[in-house]
Amino acid sequence: MPINLYSAEQVRELDRRAIEEHGIPGYELMQRAANAAFTSLSEMMEGTEGKRLLVVCGGGNNGGDGYVIARIAHLAGYQVKLLALVPEKALKGDALTAAQQWREVYGPVITPAETDFNAFDLIVDALVGTGLQREISGEYRTIIEKMNAAASPVLAIDIPSGLSADTGQPLGIAVEADRTISFIGLKKGLFTGSAANYCGQIEYADLSVPNAVFAGVECEVQRLQASIISQVLPRRSRCAHKGNFGHVLVVGGDQGMLGAAIMAGKAALRVGAGLVTLATHPAHAALASVSQPELMSYGIEKPSQLTALLAKATAVAIGPGLGTSRWAQQLFARVLDSALPLVVDADALNILGENPMVRGDWILTPHPGEAARLLGCTTTEIQTDRYTAVRKLVERYQAVTVLKGAGSLVASPNEAVVSICNHGHPGMASGGMGDVLTGIIIGVLAQCDNVADAANTGVFLHSIAAEQAAVTGERGMIATDLLAPLQALVNSDD
Repeated sequence: MPINLYSAEQVRELDRRAIEEHGIPGYELMQRAANAAFTSLSEMMEGTEGKRLLVVCGGGNNGGDGYVIARIAHLAGYQVKLLALVPEKALKGDALTAAQQWREVYGPVITPAETDFNAFDLIVDALVGTGLQREISGEYRTIIEKMNAAASPVLAIDIPSGLSADTGQPLGIAVEADRTISFIGLKKGLFTGSAANYCGQIEYADLSVPNAVFAGVECEVQRLQASIISQVLPRRSRCAHKGNFGHVLVVGGDQGMLGAAIMAGKAALRVGAGLVTLATHPAHAALASVSQPELMSYGIEKPSQLTALLAKATAVAIGPGLGTSRWAQQLFARVLDSALPLVVDADALNILGENPMVRGDWILTPHPGEAARLLGCTTTEIQTDRYTAVRKLVERYQAVTVLKGAGSLVASPNEAVVSICNHGHPGMASGGMGDVLTGIIIGVLAQCDNVADAANTGVFLHSIAAEQAAVTGERGMIATDLLAPLQALVNSDD
């Protein structure tokens, strides 16, 4: 699939360019889309005996796609029923042409009252496309509810009906598709927010539009790729030593929470940091070295004791198991006074939310709840538009920001394009995953000395390691399961 993702408005511009500037008739694009969709649905229906197909059509070009799909499937011998929510007389342009050709070849359309959604081997969702801006209601909502309740698998055309192409959030309700085939430009809403609950497997068809269509349309979002690992962490010199790969300082682990700091330290080691030191609560400092002998651990009672450790460090991560006590707040203030590049996570983000500040050369890694506290809003507001939220965080704190969650986002003060990671899975919803991510990012940062590169690389490594760690299943996977895959991933080019 392409790396570049676009807004709904940008995709409309790509369509316009293909039609008006490159001479591809709109109806030709519609037929190409329908043929690509038919190939996909044929794969989904392989092995079914009756090949019973329901195509649900609304108005507009998305519905027009549905009419052409129905015609192609009928001519191929499928048992096709077409449910039309908009009468033919109300259709316009290419959608009207598609409906007329369906009528000439076969003809019948059925009403919702006549439709048993469980009587089909597959349902094609061609109800509403990317132009939807308002909440789904009325008959459209009822139809989507019936599609979602049916046992039949669903193929969504371009985007699941009801899902925002820009935010990945349902507009009241959305079709829960098993597969989505998207055309010309991939929509940025397919890969974040709640989209994973609605899109199923995502396919892409470029409809053979020329590359020139995309020239000058600057994408808003790019998917992270595996190539970033070798770009940011190149092959090592055979004469390298530990001093070449940075000295990480992890500050955290208040009483009862040492495990978080240890996990961050272990992750930093596994991605190749030369040295890793933990600055933690005096009550259990010795336990860290017992858990992982390669970690140097120091008990810190007061902020002044951090001075010598900061002097030796290349980069600092603060937050894992830090808490929000007076001890934690004092250590946080001391770390922020240093000139070192930072990764700020967990409780350190909560402290920052109470005392907002701007500081260069740092990375914030909030989950949606922490992001809400940093912006003084609700978690629901963050999730309603994650792209806007991550940009607000960057603007307010002048920090490279990782907004964690399904479809994690990375944005930077110096970059117009937001990065998105479309890897990972629900098995990552367990304690310690964020601490491991912090360790990965700080370990990479110690080696590359670029906060944006470290954030992007760390997020990608974290998600791919989680996928590889889940070979025996997602449920029950724990954060430290990622450590072994991490080492293999950062050596994949060796």
